Amino acid sequence: MTNNSAPLLQMQNIKKDFFGNQVLTDINFTLGAGEVLGLCGENGAGKSTLMKILFGMDVIRETGGYGGDVLIHGEKAVFNTPFDALAAGIGMVHQEFSLIPGFTATENILLDREPQKKNIISEVFGSRLNTLDYKEMDRRSAAAIEKMGVDIDASMTISDMPVGHKQFTEIARELSKDQLKLLILDEPTAVLTEKEAEALLSSIRGMAARGISVIFITHRLHEILAVCDKVVVMRDGRVVRDVPASQTSVADITRWMVGRDMEQSAASPAAQPQRETANARTIMSIKNLWVDMPGETVRNVTLDVQEGEILGIGGLAGQGKLGIPNGVMGLYEAGGSVEFDGKPIELNSPKRCLDASLAFVSEDRRGVGLLLDETLEWNVAFPAMQIQDKFLKNLLGGVVKWRDERAIHRVTQKYIDQLQIKCTSSKQKAKELSGGNQQKVCLAKAFALEPKFLFVSEPTRGIDVGAKALVLEALKQFNRDSGVTVVMISSELEELRQTCDRIAIVSGGRIAGILPASASSEEFGLLMISRVI
Repeated sequence: MTNNSAPLLQMQNIKKDFFGNQVLTDINFTLGAGEVLGLCGENGAGKSTLMKILFGMDVIRETGGYGGDVLIHGEKAVFNTPFDALAAGIGMVHQEFSLIPGFTATENILLDREPQKKNIISEVFGSRLNTLDYKEMDRRSAAAIEKMGVDIDASMTISDMPVGHKQFTEIARELSKDQLKLLILDEPTAVLTEKEAEALLSSIRGMAARGISVIFITHRLHEILAVCDKVVVMRDGRVVRDVPASQTSVADITRWMVGRDMEQSAASPAAQPQRETANARTIMSIKNLWVDMPGETVRNVTLDVQEGEILGIGGLAGQGKLGIPNGVMGLYEAGGSVEFDGKPIELNSPKRCLDASLAFVSEDRRGVGLLLDETLEWNVAFPAMQIQDKFLKNLLGGVVKWRDERAIHRVTQKYIDQLQIKCTSSKQKAKELSGGNQQKVCLAKAFALEPKFLFVSEPTRGIDVGAKALVLEALKQFNRDSGVTVVMISSELEELRQTCDRIAIVSGGRIAGILPASASSEEFGLLMISRVI
């Protein structure tokens, strides 16, 4: 029987591992009816995995389930599918839209729950021949939009809508469900204008006033403080703080998210000894860069990179750190100017970047980084073959070119050994490797290009602690031995401090400041919030 005195939601001792990699450890928190909980943490902290457990997502069941208990009103609940969660009154608005572009807002809001009317034919042949009750559909969608408190055109087709209105349509769809008790909002304001974001925050307050609980995930920390009753901060798969929102600040949350307190920081491994860079020449000069990359804000980045250094780029998620390399390397539309080694680099042209001896290890290793169905040899050697004619034998004076299988095997084996890539052989397919080993293959591919300049984005994301140290050491060695200038982008401030000479912090789409790696966590934290507040 339901215990009405118990909180709406209790998550007790939740644990989850993916193939032996522990991603959640002993997560505990409660949420009362009509309460708004802000869930904070950097990328990889475990927020999304925790919400997938709560919403019964298939990936959790398919990877061995989870440990611990989810309680709804004091009763243990097991959600094997999202339909189970929906039946229990839990709704979720994901970061990726799940709308049908050719349908109107009303049709999307009531999809699979359309009110129907009987007619003469259906009276005879059964309910399958009922017609849709459009008048009732309009009434119900209007009621859901009114509940949301943001005005959108219910008759507009999704494909014609501005992106913010698509987000509101997703939220209205959840609010149209009568049994809704708890709504999970995953980065709902990332695609919204400032005015739309304010309207959404007002809408969340309205939901709470009607007794609907909300779990609000966002990297815009001031929004958390503006609308939430309590704040739960996650780091490395653990809850590190669970506090009333009224008793914290953006600076506190930032410090809990990105690093240790000052006492812990003092005990952390020493930062990379800073090299003398006063006389180093500028090898790359970025001026007034803007990048149109979803989920990232790059408005006006000006940055000089010195030859031979390892420069770190850090900052909170969505503030622009990932957008910088993706824009410079031509993966997303960009403007401004980039000069490399004294010559201008044409933007929006990945080939020109590669021809100029720049390389990029993307944060999206599965989407951009790897040929998943090909062997490790093909993954490591293919870019160098394609761009630099490496690992090819010339026949008939270069008229015919043939793969040098021995050279390809040699270079792949070299990096398998150096990076300790766990595989059955260099002929194994990339898709069969664990995430951490796939990441190492992406590094090997970049190293094989022997570039003058390397962007490496989130090089340790999803890798266990032992492998992280190995990857960071390989980057340092590559920089030292080959003299390659490295720009490393990471959500992990401590990793940047241990690896880099200098660290630039991005906030609000601009460089907020550059500090030596030896600066304190607190100094970096202040830069991170300088334009976010």
